[in-house]
Amino acid sequence: MRNLLISFTILLAVSCATSPTGRHQFMLISPDAAIVESRKAYLSTVNELASEQKLLHDPLLADRVSVITGRLVTEAIRLRPDSADWEWSVALIDDPETVNAWCMAGGRMAVYSGLFSQLELTDDEFAQIMGHEISHALANHTAERMSRALAINIGVIGAAVASDRPAVAAGGAAVAAKLALELPNSRTAESEADQIGIELASRAGYDPAAAVTLWQKMGSLSGSRPPQFLSTHPAPENREKKLAELVPEMRALQTPGTMAAVHPVQIVQNPEDQTRG
Repeated sequence: MRNLLISFTILLAVSCATSPTGRHQFMLISPDAAIVESRKAYLSTVNELASEQKLLHDPLLADRVSVITGRLVTEAIRLRPDSADWEWSVALIDDPETVNAWCMAGGRMAVYSGLFSQLELTDDEFAQIMGHEISHALANHTAERMSRALAINIGVIGAAVASDRPAVAAGGAAVAAKLALELPNSRTAESEADQIGIELASRAGYDPAAAVTLWQKMGSLSGSRPPQFLSTHPAPENREKKLAELVPEMRALQTPGTMAAVHPVQIVQNPEDQTRG
């Protein structure tokens, strides 16, 4: 165990990577390992949703989500060609009270029905949401979160070793993977996903100005929210301002009237849909 702790310490000193925006990333977990762990977590989540009858069966919404997301994935693959081999899929979750979407490492996504019932999204606005979430996967933010979780647990393991409690040390290591997938993205990662996401959506043919109207809607959902320094997400008004500054540059990337091809994206309606791969 002491040798393991020494190895972790060495890894802390030397492990780094570079994101698509050129940012240096702290990385103890490889992107491939993050994909493997994310797949396990996704399968578990889909099974749980199915048992609770929370997987939404709505053909019209499924088609809308599949087409918009498929166009974004086409652009994602241009940015990161190895993602063509990912298992791109979306679970539609029947939860009208939750305004959320996410994308794990490896392209496995989820969309909550509350996004549509509470925000009345246009296609352009929904493209901004999914572009943002896909960007988390492209930029290896899951591996980054897992690395942070492992670093946290190194402290737990180190304390256990120092106090000669091997059971606690082993338990701390075992909890790391689960904790990693529950940690929020950092503010830096959120801002990075905004930047990459608006470009993906723009290149796919969606209006970049929708990123601004989206966050105007997000900001109007609640009259009271934590100050920005208490939240991992940038405040809606700050996010809106930064995205608005990018709109002219994003419009310059577009060819009027052109939409990206639709890459196949599986809509998950049963646990069996996710047994492949």
